[in-house]
Amino acid sequence: MATTDIERMRQAITAGDASRRLVSPRPWVGAVVVPAGDPDHVGFAGATQGRSGPHAEVVALEAAGAGAVGATLYATLEPCSHHGRTGPCAEAIIEARVARVVVGLVDPDPKVAGEGIASLRAAGIEVEVGVAAAEVERQLLPYLVHRRTGRPYVVLKLAATLDGRTAAPDGTSQWITGAEARLDAHRLRADSDVVLAGAGTIRADDPALTVRLPDGELGVGFEQPQRAVLGHAPDGARARPLIELSGSPAEVLDELGERGALQVLIEGGAAVAHEFHAAGLVDRYVVYLAPALFGGDDARGLFAGPGSPTIDDLWRGAITSVAHLGGDLRIDLSPAHTIDPATSGA
Repeated sequence: MATTDIERMRQAITAGDASRRLVSPRPWVGAVVVPAGDPDHVGFAGATQGRSGPHAEVVALEAAGAGAVGATLYATLEPCSHHGRTGPCAEAIIEARVARVVVGLVDPDPKVAGEGIASLRAAGIEVEVGVAAAEVERQLLPYLVHRRTGRPYVVLKLAATLDGRTAAPDGTSQWITGAEARLDAHRLRADSDVVLAGAGTIRADDPALTVRLPDGELGVGFEQPQRAVLGHAPDGARARPLIELSGSPAEVLDELGERGALQVLIEGGAAVAHEFHAAGLVDRYVVYLAPALFGGDDARGLFAGPGSPTIDDLWRGAITSVAHLGGDLRIDLSPAHTIDPATSGA
C-alpha cells in the first residue's frame, strides 16, 4: 500500500529533528522528495544545514537529482521565496520540475507568509497545505512563537522534592535529582538559545550554565547557548561571558527576541521563576521531582513571592507528559490557554 501524505510528512519531521540544535535562529525544517510513479520509494530526505547552509528542500532535491522531475516534495514549513543566506527554495523547486508540494505549515515570517506557496501555484505546481500541521507546530513551536510575537518561547525548569522544596534552610540545593534527570536538563539547555538565571543563583551556586552531554549527541557545529543573568553577575562567575539583563520579564523577553533567541530556558532561582510565572510569560514548565522529602515548612519553595490569595485564583494548567528518569519524574506542564494541540488530542 502506498505511503500516505501524513506518513511522509512525519518522515520530513524526523529529518528536521536532526538539525534541531544546529540551525537556530533558522527553523529546523525537514523535507522529503518522493519520485513520480514510485509511492513506496524510501524517499530522498533533507534537513536545513547549519546557520548558513542550504535549506531542507534544496538538500532533498539535490539528493533526488533527476528523480525530482514530476515528484512530490514534502516540507514541514512553507518553502521560502526570497533571497537570504541562500536562494529561494520555491525557485529551486520550480526549476527541478517538481509536480506536487505538500506543506505542513505556512511560514509566519513576514518575508515568506504565503508568498512561497503562491509562487509555486503560479508556476502550475499543485500545493497542499496543512498535512500533519499539529505535529509540525509542536516541532517548530519556538520558531513559530518568535515569528508571531517577536519574543522567544519560554521554558521554566524546576527541580524539587515531592513536597515542593528546592533547597534546605541553609541554602544548600545541589543534587536534589539524580544523574538521569540532570542529563535530561542538559538536553533542555541544548535545545535553547539562551539559558537565564537570576543574579542570586549565580552568586550562591556559581553555575557554568553550559551544555554537558556525551560526545556525539550534539552534532557537528553545535554552539553553546548564550548565558544570561537577570541583574549583575560577579566578575569571576563561571557563567561569564554572559548577557546582563534588567527590566520587567516582558522587557527581558523583548530584548532576547531582538537578539534572535527562539527559546529561553529559565533555570532559577525562585524569585526569577516567580516573576515570569506571575507575569504569565511561561510557555512550558518542566518540573523534575525527586523521591525525597524535606519534611518541614522551613525549606525553600519553587517560587519566592506572593501566590494565589484564594483557591478561586489558583493557577491551573495541563500536564502534557510524564516520564520516569531513573528514580525521578519529569512532568511537563503547559498553561491551559496554550495547550499544544499535538499533545492535547485536539
